[in-house]
Amino acid sequence: MFPFAFIKAGSEREALTAGAGGGRYIAGGTTLVDLMRETVERPGTVVDINTLPYRDIQVGPSGLRVGALVRMSDLAAHPQVVAQYPVISQALELSASAQLRNMASIGGNIMQRPRCPYFRDVSAACNRRQPGSGCAAIGGENRTLAILGTSDSCVATHPSDLAVALVALDATVLLRSEQGDRVVPIAQFFRQPGQTPDQEHDLRPGELIVSVEVPAAPHTRTSGYLKVRDRQSYEFALSSAAVALDIRGGVVNAARVAVGGVATVPWRLPEVERMLVGKRAGEQLWNDAAARAADGAKPLSGNGFKVELIKRTVARQLATIGAL
Repeated sequence: MFPFAFIKAGSEREALTAGAGGGRYIAGGTTLVDLMRETVERPGTVVDINTLPYRDIQVGPSGLRVGALVRMSDLAAHPQVVAQYPVISQALELSASAQLRNMASIGGNIMQRPRCPYFRDVSAACNRRQPGSGCAAIGGENRTLAILGTSDSCVATHPSDLAVALVALDATVLLRSEQGDRVVPIAQFFRQPGQTPDQEHDLRPGELIVSVEVPAAPHTRTSGYLKVRDRQSYEFALSSAAVALDIRGGVVNAARVAVGGVATVPWRLPEVERMLVGKRAGEQLWNDAAARAADGAKPLSGNGFKVELIKRTVARQLATIGAL
């Protein structure tokens, strides 16, 4: 390990001041500590924010509000979330391990950095870690990496299951700094790599994630998360699908579909949604809509199988949720 200063923030003001001075925020530490141990990240100051009052889970007529310091396990087990936002509960339950879910915060979960092996190997070329150094993954071992939203600078897959569910449900993120508050749609919070893969999100220096909010809607109750992976525990997705449907009289009135494990950011599928809305629910519709799930895919040498896999994942989850 390397030397760094450690600050335990006693107030929000103290935390924001330390962050504005270049400090890195830490809550559960399940990502940042790993990256520091591997010397991928070497912050000069680490700011513990666990004393801040961002721990409420509020469910009301207008929607769901989750404080950034709520632990993953607490949100997953919340009875109203399980009943009214099952896709969120399921995405969390399928994430990491029970021990990590007990420690990891909601804000930290959506701020996870890539699990690409080249990003975490400081001897390898990685534009996210060292801009301009190249991307070893493109011509290397890329079986688990992205086929959507990629560029010639980066093909790393976004790792968060929760973020896929939040993108599907049109969540927003409340951000706070010494300059005030901002509300950002979560789909705009994450940035595709383009030519600046080191800029992974819209969080500005010194900003804190305060909360995540999900608007109430009929489709949130009829929702769920499917994760396909190499093993059934403590594994990142090869493909995943967050699906929410509002079906009335056998016709799809509203649809929300997002996928993970295949893209550089949580990936919304607007064309799949358009094909569903106004149509009669059934196996043929699910298959026809899911056939568009890989539109625009650019597979690499080792991950071409994901093109068909994501179509099947979406079709299966549409059928599952459509039968509820």
